[in-house]
Amino acid sequence: MAADGAGMFSHDENLADANRSYSGDEAEVNGNWTPQEKALHEARLKAKAKRRLRKSSSRNSTSESLSESGDVAGGDPNSPKGKVNTNDRKSRTGKGRGLPKKGGAGGKGVWGAAGMVYEDEEPDMRDPNYDESSQGDTVYATVVPEVDEKELEKMVNPIVQEYFEHGDTKEVQMLLKELNLGQHKYEFSSLAVSLSLEGKASHRELTSRLLSDLTGKVLSQNDMSRAFDKILKELPDLILDTPEAPQMLGQFIARAIADHILPMSFLDCYKGKVVCEHSRVALDRAAVLLTMKREMVRLDNVWGVGGGLRPVKHLVKEMNLLLKEYLVSGEVSEAERCLRDLEVPHFHHELVYEAIVMVLESKGDTASHMMMKLLQSFWKTGLITVDQMNRGFQRVYNELPEINLDVPHAHSIMEAFVDLCYQESVITKQLRDACPSRGRKRFVSEGDGGVIKR
Repeated sequence: MAADGAGMFSHDENLADANRSYSGDEAEVNGNWTPQEKALHEARLKAKAKRRLRKSSSRNSTSESLSESGDVAGGDPNSPKGKVNTNDRKSRTGKGRGLPKKGGAGGKGVWGAAGMVYEDEEPDMRDPNYDESSQGDTVYATVVPEVDEKELEKMVNPIVQEYFEHGDTKEVQMLLKELNLGQHKYEFSSLAVSLSLEGKASHRELTSRLLSDLTGKVLSQNDMSRAFDKILKELPDLILDTPEAPQMLGQFIARAIADHILPMSFLDCYKGKVVCEHSRVALDRAAVLLTMKREMVRLDNVWGVGGGLRPVKHLVKEMNLLLKEYLVSGEVSEAERCLRDLEVPHFHHELVYEAIVMVLESKGDTASHMMMKLLQSFWKTGLITVDQMNRGFQRVYNELPEINLDVPHAHSIMEAFVDLCYQESVITKQLRDACPSRGRKRFVSEGDGGVIKR
């Protein structure tokens, strides 16, 4: 209240001074000034009084705020009109501790006090300007979310189907490491086996090799045991699409035990505990295959050697056997089934080649008509393509001079067989015209007088 009272008194004094000055000036000008000049002069005096009043009130409020803190910061009592000393480096707000600003090193163009050495400061994570990416020790890691059980099948099926095409186990291993399968790792094995049961023998062979390569690197024996246990429980559903699923699963289990994918005690865990008849058939099949091998070697031939994995000599031998059995039985359907089981569509030209060679080496027309009928059936069903058919005939054309050494009438037999195949629409006209022919040359004939024909 004292401060307020003082402020009020000073305000009244200022008004009084302004009025006194105004009254003195008025007495001065009342004598000779015109009314207009007098009014203008009065307005100027009032404005001047108001300005003086505002300056005095602001100066009083500043002094009052400083008096409350008990310190007068930056004020010089000897300076005129109470002006603040601008050269003083102490805080002018009155809120400091009375020390120089910035330790006396805050002048214009000054980076700090003389002799000061700045040390590295640890970044404060609570600082609003803290940037984590600019820190040197920042380590970035890719966080892959765990695959959901519902999405697992959608992600695994393309990987397995592509593997059936390229057969590269390392690529599958790399793809699986990129996926975070988590607790559902074992389901990859069960899905792969289920897909191979619906495929070919070569797919099952590739699946067995894949499981063997993944064990110990991506999957463990425990994961494999859980996978096969799941498949045994799903056999009633698998048998609807694949009636031979129990026997095939038994072969998978036997191959897995021989490859040390499954523990030796896997079959023992199910003795006397199997209720499902299909599961019992699968386990019995595996036990029989394992007892057939005196030494626990790999059951490499449990699926045969499928597709392009077979040696060329083995494929040639299989095709020769197929053709010989056909000549004896005459069953086109059986020959077609055997050729499909070989799973080598890129090697069907060998069958065409071997069939033609058998015709050239045979006696009589029986083999010629039977082979034509076989090739015609393969052609109509699309089992042998145009490219494979043309390639087989071209190989015989190229080797005909060598074949002629063993079969003197090879050219004439070849011409007759080519004409027969063309008549039955087995080969094209272009392929028929490409057949080499050796015309009979007459050197000396009776009645020519021993003259050599030119």
